[in-house]
Amino acid sequence: MLGVADDEQLSVRQARAGDAGAWEALLRRYQLPLYAYTFELVRDEQASLDLVQETFIAAVRHLASLRDDARFGSWLFGIAHQKCIQLWRSRDRMAAVRAELADQPGEFAADPQELLIRAEQEADFMQLLHELPLPQRSVLLLHYLEDFPLEEIARITDTQIGTVKSRMHYAKRALRKLLEEQTR
Repeated sequence: MLGVADDEQLSVRQARAGDAGAWEALLRRYQLPLYAYTFELVRDEQASLDLVQETFIAAVRHLASLRDDARFGSWLFGIAHQKCIQLWRSRDRMAAVRAELADQPGEFAADPQELLIRAEQEADFMQLLHELPLPQRSVLLLHYLEDFPLEEIARITDTQIGTVKSRMHYAKRALRKLLEEQTR
């Protein structure tokens, strides 16, 4: 029986061989996590959809450059990260529109008042998160939202592990300070 990692490596090998079904399987596996990651960076639904599409187009074009099939996920997130930076650089930071976080309660939702309070707290937190510089925000999202280890984040962001740790440290510190200022 194949494990998830083995199954993914098999899909990558099949994609290298031109198997469209393998690409579909990889797309299904990664499109939502990539969308969530890019959306949290660019805060624009349409741009996030475009970035995911551009990421997969780049992956198809450059799959031959991937040396280790087991690293496909982090390689793909690295492409998405670079696409986000390109978009970020092309936009005027002050003119970027901030989208409201839309939180849909699940079918087993708790007390509506509790859900509303949680949604407001989450929206407030995300607003604070978007005040951080892109490099700091990116490492937090990759680590806490996408569960990437620091070593993988270093590969994705094309930085040294020490830089990732530093960004993580300063991001947490800045968030703490912003939270303190908000509660005053």
